[in-house]
Amino acid sequence: MKNKTRICILLAFVLLLLSACAGTAQGTDSTPAAEDEWNAPDEDYLAKLSQQDQEKENPQTEPKRVGVAMPTKTSERWINDGMNMKAKLETLGYEVDLQYADDDIELQVSQIESMIRNGVNCLVIASIDSTQLTEVLSQARDKGIAVIAYDRLLMDTDAVSYYATFDNKAVGTLIGRYIEDKMELKSASEKGQSYTIEFFMGSPDDNNAVFLYNGIMEVMKPYLKDGTLVCRSGLTEFEDTCILRWSEDTAEETCIRLLNEYYPGGDLDIACSAFDGFAYGILKAWQKKGFSMDKLPMITGQDAEKPAIKNIAEGKMDMTIYKDTRVLASKCVTMVQALLENGEPEINDTTQYHNNVLTVPSYLCEPVVIDRSNYEEILIGGGYYTKEQLFQ
Repeated sequence: MKNKTRICILLAFVLLLLSACAGTAQGTDSTPAAEDEWNAPDEDYLAKLSQQDQEKENPQTEPKRVGVAMPTKTSERWINDGMNMKAKLETLGYEVDLQYADDDIELQVSQIESMIRNGVNCLVIASIDSTQLTEVLSQARDKGIAVIAYDRLLMDTDAVSYYATFDNKAVGTLIGRYIEDKMELKSASEKGQSYTIEFFMGSPDDNNAVFLYNGIMEVMKPYLKDGTLVCRSGLTEFEDTCILRWSEDTAEETCIRLLNEYYPGGDLDIACSAFDGFAYGILKAWQKKGFSMDKLPMITGQDAEKPAIKNIAEGKMDMTIYKDTRVLASKCVTMVQALLENGEPEINDTTQYHNNVLTVPSYLCEPVVIDRSNYEEILIGGGYYTKEQLFQ
């Protein structure tokens, strides 16, 4: 019985096959259905297939990431630097992780470690104390992450690729020459006149502060030597005049001590300050001593902060150094872009900045003297500040 069933199935299959062959031989239409009955592929489906083909040919890449480590928000210039750089980098399509460390070294180390873990392709670092960053910078180097030192040279490491800053020695030279010109020191030297002076120099853990000090002293030392400038405290060396972390409070305390010990009558002629924040501290000390605000010493500064410009306009400070952070941020951004796109960063100095391991290729921006005669033209006219920002 089973054999009969198998024979029937086989005969049926043969008859079906012969029928199909006959239809083909007679020219029968073998298409599965007429055109109006055929279900064409959905247009959205075809578009999706086309997009998939394009993605295979041009695979999408993750945007490159840049970590920007700033030292503090206590000075407005660092806030401006960070925000300017972040905006410019994001315009170029990079993801930016911007962090401020509140002058806390351990926090800055932790922030940089986090950036490395999160896969940044480049680090821009304005350090608090770069000698404390050597280990974390080695981690970046080992992972092939490019490192740019921003405005403060990263010391004692081979992990730094480039340095973007202002000409720090030129900053000091400009301060020194301003004092020389406005106090007419050359003429005073010839006439045997003298002026008293005290120095408030930058942080000992910031390599820039040494360059700045050297620029100032290149101008001042001849006058200190011939007695045209008299420093009653005798504190003229960098180690004796530096102020840790660029602290305004420390500058105020230092100034009060100097006034108490050497200038009890308020007869200090020149307060040579390397930073606007120091100038604020000097002014507070002067007020606390009860000295007349009409008989202030010449007070210098650096960074052209808004309060400093207001002080200059009101005659409480004599000058500051303007460092257009927009320019510095732009130069740093071009460095980042060149490093990430296999380009060659623009540099203009290959000799000055040795970090105890190597000489770091650098781009130096030019500083500008600001005083009562030109702040409106340069700062307001140049769009760095509005009049309302300065005086409201």
